[in-house]
Amino acid sequence: MRALIVEDDPVLSAQLAAAMQDAGFVSDCAADGRQGEFLGSTESYDVVILDLGLPGMAGIEVLTRWRDTGVTTPVLILTARGDWTDKVAGFRAGADDYAVKPFRLDEVVLRCQTLIRRAAGHARPVIRAGVLSLDSQLGVITRDGVALKLTAFEQRILAYLIHHQNRIVSRTELSDHLYDTDTDRDFKSIEVVIGRLRRKIGEGVIETRRGEGYLLRAAG
Repeated sequence: MRALIVEDDPVLSAQLAAAMQDAGFVSDCAADGRQGEFLGSTESYDVVILDLGLPGMAGIEVLTRWRDTGVTTPVLILTARGDWTDKVAGFRAGADDYAVKPFRLDEVVLRCQTLIRRAAGHARPVIRAGVLSLDSQLGVITRDGVALKLTAFEQRILAYLIHHQNRIVSRTELSDHLYDTDTDRDFKSIEVVIGRLRRKIGEGVIETRRGEGYLLRAAG
């Protein structure tokens, strides 16, 4: 999963990125509103953490521009304690959730995981896909109840496919949600990892559709 963090406080931004990385995310960070608006408009993300008090362009304006141009990525806004007007403005602009400063980093991660799960149409924290189950809060994937031993990259690929089960995920889409902006996209590496995943979860769970991408079926 891939996150965009738009926060001008470098310490907090780094803390958020580290917490998201520990939860299996790759993150891009923007230190001002204009950079954040550009990244959110031109790159693919699973979730955005957006501070409202930003230099260059206010967070509300950033969010309004995204929604006006059709960007539907779930957005978690960061607000000051007790500033209800900011929360209301954020929701009216299209925010999906908020966290009040100061906050616990694990709370923000949990809220982001929930937004991603709901955006993919899953109501429960544990997402089932045939013989596979993903605990979206703990980040544990099991096969027939037994936890799989996965590398971080394998975990990210399989989690994304489970979130988007029963539809074809193109290699481009998958790479867009696996790598940050500073990493070159590598389709060959993805194909190699898909092969390793098949050996770990069994043949027939992940299908390769030639020229289209990958399909993980919910029926096991």
